[in-house]
Amino acid sequence: MLVGQAIRLPVRLLGASGSPREAPGQGQILRTGGDVPAPHGPGQRVRRARLVEVRKLYFWKLKRRELRLGERTALMGILNVTPDSFSDGGKYSDPDRAFARALEMEEQGADIIDIGAESTRPGSARIPAAEELRRLIPVLRRLKDRLTIPISVDTYKAEVAERAVDLGAEIINDPSALTFEPHLARVVANQDAGLILNHMRGRPETWAKLGPLPDPMAAIGRELEAAVSRARHEGVERVRIAIDPGIGFGKRKEQNSLILGHLAELAGLDLPVLVGPSRKEFLAHATLEETKFATAAAVAAAILGGAHMVRVHDVKEMRAVADVADEIAQS
Repeated sequence: MLVGQAIRLPVRLLGASGSPREAPGQGQILRTGGDVPAPHGPGQRVRRARLVEVRKLYFWKLKRRELRLGERTALMGILNVTPDSFSDGGKYSDPDRAFARALEMEEQGADIIDIGAESTRPGSARIPAAEELRRLIPVLRRLKDRLTIPISVDTYKAEVAERAVDLGAEIINDPSALTFEPHLARVVANQDAGLILNHMRGRPETWAKLGPLPDPMAAIGRELEAAVSRARHEGVERVRIAIDPGIGFGKRKEQNSLILGHLAELAGLDLPVLVGPSRKEFLAHATLEETKFATAAAVAAAILGGAHMVRVHDVKEMRAVADVADEIAQS
């Protein structure tokens, strides 16, 4: 495989009954490892035993297909149709430009397009569902049946989620992990969509006032587990759920690096893991180009920590990063 070459993620389309066309391999181990024996003899260096991380293979069930996650990292391309997102607010608020960008990201190697119509940048205020739909609906209508990859919509509102799936979205990416509108899970269950539960601490408008999160990985794991339980209680199948530790969502700068360094601890929840470090404040540098390099480092760290998917703005560049990180992880 050539680095930077767009290789489409393995997909199984679902039949009318919603059943896959082949038996799933849920829980299969992608690779295993063990201790590296220390060599003996004069002049030979002793290598430390190392634990080789494993990334489980999952079939993530969506509205009309299943994505095979774990063999290669899936890229979720970010498409913000907001006027005030922290990185690219206003750039794709025009439906025609948003449509063109979605097609471009698919061509560059994106496996999912994630559309957001409400900013969750630090300090941002919430907007009504009517305004979110006003921004979102024209883009979804333009994209309907024009992509070969699934569309995700970034929203915590049940009303928005229901309309989005009606217009072709297959995934709902809830930035609040069901803490803002818990009944969103019932909409996802009724629509047979995929669900991403993103850990958020507090609300964007209050993040600046929050102190450090005590024992971040324990708290994130515990609260994501509770969110999964809420989703299951509302009827969402476990095979439709993915989790995200919520880089930047109410965490201090140094704690975001800690999360990336300890990402493998989320494997205990036994679900596909999405990580979204792209252009986050803790990676910010003087220029966008420098920030892009910082994002590349965070993306590589996430993949080596076991992430199945990464959410990024710069799809072409991060496809190359992900391909190299996948090669390293599988070596």
